[in-house]
Amino acid sequence: MPLDITLLCGGPSLERGISLNSARSVCDHLHGDEIKITPIYFDHHKNPYEISRAQLYSNTPSDFDFKLQQTAKPLSYSALHKILKKNDLAFPVMHGDFGEDGQIQKILEEHKVPYIGSTSEACKNCFDKYDANEFIRSKGFYTMPSTVLKIHESHQKRKKLIKDFFKEHNISRAVIKPATGGSSIGVYSVKTEEEANEAAQAIFSKRIDTRVVLEPFCQGIEFTVIILENKFGLPVAIMPSEIEIDYKKNQIFDYRKKYLSTNQVTYHCPPRFSEQTIEKIQIQAEQLFKVLGMKDFARFDGWLLEDGNIWFSDFNPISGMEQNSFLFMQSAQVGFSHKDLLEFIVKNSCRRYGLEFPKKKEQNSNNKKPVSVIFGGKTAERQVSIMSGTNVWLKLRNSKKYAPQPYLLDMDEKTVWKLPYSKTLNHTVEEISETCRESHTAEERIKPLRQRVLEKLAIDPAELSESEFLPEKITLSDFIKNSKFVFIGLHGGIGENGEMQARLEKEKVKFNGSSSASSKICMDKYKTGEILSGLEEEGIHSAKKVLHSTKELLKKSQKEIKSLWKDLRKELISKDVIIKPSSDGCSAGIVKLSTSTDLIKYLDILDRKYPHIPEGTFENQGGQIEMPTDTPNNLLFEQFIYTDKVSVVQNELKWEKTSGWVEITMGLIGEKNKMRAMNPSLTVASGTVLSLEEKFQGGTGVNITPPPQPYVKKSAIEKAKKRMEIVAKKLGISGYARIDAFMEVKTGELLIIEANSTPGLTPSTVIYHQALDEKENWYPMEFLEKIIEFA
Repeated sequence: MPLDITLLCGGPSLERGISLNSARSVCDHLHGDEIKITPIYFDHHKNPYEISRAQLYSNTPSDFDFKLQQTAKPLSYSALHKILKKNDLAFPVMHGDFGEDGQIQKILEEHKVPYIGSTSEACKNCFDKYDANEFIRSKGFYTMPSTVLKIHESHQKRKKLIKDFFKEHNISRAVIKPATGGSSIGVYSVKTEEEANEAAQAIFSKRIDTRVVLEPFCQGIEFTVIILENKFGLPVAIMPSEIEIDYKKNQIFDYRKKYLSTNQVTYHCPPRFSEQTIEKIQIQAEQLFKVLGMKDFARFDGWLLEDGNIWFSDFNPISGMEQNSFLFMQSAQVGFSHKDLLEFIVKNSCRRYGLEFPKKKEQNSNNKKPVSVIFGGKTAERQVSIMSGTNVWLKLRNSKKYAPQPYLLDMDEKTVWKLPYSKTLNHTVEEISETCRESHTAEERIKPLRQRVLEKLAIDPAELSESEFLPEKITLSDFIKNSKFVFIGLHGGIGENGEMQARLEKEKVKFNGSSSASSKICMDKYKTGEILSGLEEEGIHSAKKVLHSTKELLKKSQKEIKSLWKDLRKELISKDVIIKPSSDGCSAGIVKLSTSTDLIKYLDILDRKYPHIPEGTFENQGGQIEMPTDTPNNLLFEQFIYTDKVSVVQNELKWEKTSGWVEITMGLIGEKNKMRAMNPSLTVASGTVLSLEEKFQGGTGVNITPPPQPYVKKSAIEKAKKRMEIVAKKLGISGYARIDAFMEVKTGELLIIEANSTPGLTPSTVIYHQALDEKENWYPMEFLEKIIEFA
């Protein structure tokens, strides 16, 4: 009999999007013949719904919150209790309020439902950051001073509390954070009393929390450590991770750095501390786990201070479970795969409640076909490539047909690294590359640390599937010659411009996606527009474009640029203009310009070779914008299309009609010359242009699949799909692709933005939503198998 697990996700917290990511990961690696998952989603009012597993692959709760009554099964709490009692075990994966404060645990305890994780009392002990700090101080652990500010206090009283705290502790820099929020949203680094007051007011006004913690900014090194409970009920801290950030610029380990791969932060696992310090961190973490009364697993965040003291600043009873989260990164260092680790946690919980854990069925892996998954490179989208490639590799590991092996294309784009499991879970190309180069020396250091953890875990070797090996360095040429099938997870550069495809074609190696000729066309946004011109009678248009040499633009004076700006607006018949590299990925360097000053500013950033454009540099800029790693030969100026204004607010879809056009993205799949368009997704940007996060990172963007009726006619969608198939044929696309466009909501006419021949395949990218919306209901692994088969 399979083990039935009720997966509890969502909730009222601002981190409910991260909860979806965690739930999706649990489902990916646990759901199967031996374990069955039933997802239960709580909306922001704590109302429960039974949702499909497919809905877990939505980018954010906003993708489906507004239509829960139609697409999910609303549950009364008595109906919820029946499901919980019928199933064997509950697994809460909610972060923040309701999930980690003990509320859901209390409900489970009252109804005598076995569940994974810490008790309601333990969660309550560690949820409030101020109270937790005071609690561990009372138990003799080192703590930093802190004070609490409350929403109902007068401004005068709050200002006095802040002033007294700054004075008493001689503070030149402090941290303001919600007392009961998550560990990454609403956290501010401040330098003055005024800034501290403004940050506290911002948290209160946004209703992030009603209590705010003020503490000195730590002078030291940040770390995080996962603690697991072994079969004897004893806590074991595994391999801590050091978090390296340049704190001189008032940076903090915020939401973006934690959940979107970026080279602004570097992780070292194990940390670059002495063995004595690592052991001290592990021992104290284990002691605190016990003192706080925690169960099964947890993540503790802390600081190694300049004076050698260790301070644990945050206690998370439900660690994030994204594909390369600290939970999986650290456990991989001792030989756990994602599946191994989750099964270990579930098994120990079953043991505590006297439940039988199902026996594994032996699988014959000898007949699986090898697939070489390559990702990385040097483009601006190389970190997204890591997310895509890692996700493809992890999904295909559950395939009964294919045996995936991950490979990193290094920054020189000549060197390839064959990666062991643990090295694949680092967050950036730079991190993985450095880890590979230093692997021989590092292994000597890691080996005794690993052995010590394994001994304390008292684990059966059969429960660990990953035998560690050292990364293998090869040339790109040898990688291609030695591969049977290459799954290209590269974005931009040689992965999309046809160069990699041409080399594979020459060696007669099969690969995913379009031919080299088609890839080259799709990569060149100007060429794509030229090829699609003349299809207006078919209802297919291309945005007006003007191409300029970057070199010539950078030579121009400010007076010449102002004159050029006037000409551009006249030629493009547009008040605002989109600027982008003519041949790069779908998010690098794309900005909306509203004035000649904006154009001057953009060219200056490009000339200075800034790696990214900080948020707020341009009006209505949605998040940080990654810039091309190499200066593009040409820049493309494009007509800005005004669309209907669409948003999801408090579970309600808001639609303001303005132009009758909306922005969509549409996936296509099929065999050569027989492409089939899938239902499109309506894309909703927080700014004027979709940010990197909104395109690729779970928990950020809003993508509604298919576009909702009655705002968008079903007949219009069907016409748009037929038109998109014509576009794909005209561009010579085969295998699979994603095309971004604007669509007229009544007629289904299309205005093509760009075509992506190797689109992103990160865990929550829209192409998975679309595959699940097909009649076949392809889940991500099945969809990836189809991509390989069609190749």
